[in-house]
Amino acid sequence: MQKQQDHPTAPAAGPPVVPESRVPSPQSRPSGLIVTADDFGLHPAVNEAVELAHREGVLTAASLMVAAPAAADAVARARRLPSLRVGLHLVLADGAAMLPRARIPALVDAQGRFGDNMALDGARFFFLPWVRRQLEAEIRAQFEAYAATGLPLDHVNAHKHFHLHPTVLSLILRIGRGYGLRAVRLPAESANSGGAPALLLPWLRLLARRLDRAGIVHNDAVVGIRHSGAMDENMVLQALRELPGGVTEIYLHPATASGSLIASSMPGYRHTEELAALLSPQVRAAVERLGIPRGGFSDLFPT
Repeated sequence: MQKQQDHPTAPAAGPPVVPESRVPSPQSRPSGLIVTADDFGLHPAVNEAVELAHREGVLTAASLMVAAPAAADAVARARRLPSLRVGLHLVLADGAAMLPRARIPALVDAQGRFGDNMALDGARFFFLPWVRRQLEAEIRAQFEAYAATGLPLDHVNAHKHFHLHPTVLSLILRIGRGYGLRAVRLPAESANSGGAPALLLPWLRLLARRLDRAGIVHNDAVVGIRHSGAMDENMVLQALRELPGGVTEIYLHPATASGSLIASSMPGYRHTEELAALLSPQVRAAVERLGIPRGGFSDLFPT
């Protein structure tokens, strides 16, 4: 089976941008490295890997799926790891919803799960007001569930980078402010790693511009989309050798088991190899040689 990647389908046009606030000066932007594990809470094997990679490796952050089966275990581990920066991995595709199906019947199937037809769902989010109201309720519920954990909110990103959709982004910005939103991942693949598909470049520019206008900080580049599920030691070392300027986020999907044992949509993912990369002495040495700040968004963009 072909490995599924995290590139989203180009979204439909969305509602007007949020009101502008101060746009950060490009000259004032910091440099640094964020190493993130996505899908925190998806499976106990993911949670084990996150804890191990943070305690003994180079992992600095994790993105939590609040409605996932092992979310409670993930939260318990995060509370034992005060230096791990945790954010909300907002799930609106290919995953479990927070609200019951009776509240969001237009969004989920009989098992309370979102589908994976992002192009169709993106059009529905924009064109159908009742679908958009249900979407707003679900996004608010996920922010509320994260707030209930008591964990500081380091960042927000959407599963499969659905926040590239302007409607989704508008709701994240509007709702997130009430829950301490300060940082959002910009899923712009580093040019050194192949760059983003041309079709997505306008949406990436729009996303960056809207975040800047809203006063929400973001990374300058990301590594991990093009080789999603295959960020082994060699790939991570290459990324570190070719790290661009500014703030780069390298994200992975580590786990102590691999492929369909974690999720049916990840049959080709090499989770254990990605964990091995995070624990690699060669990777640690390469990171330390960079001599740049490391951590989460809250470390690199302090208030």
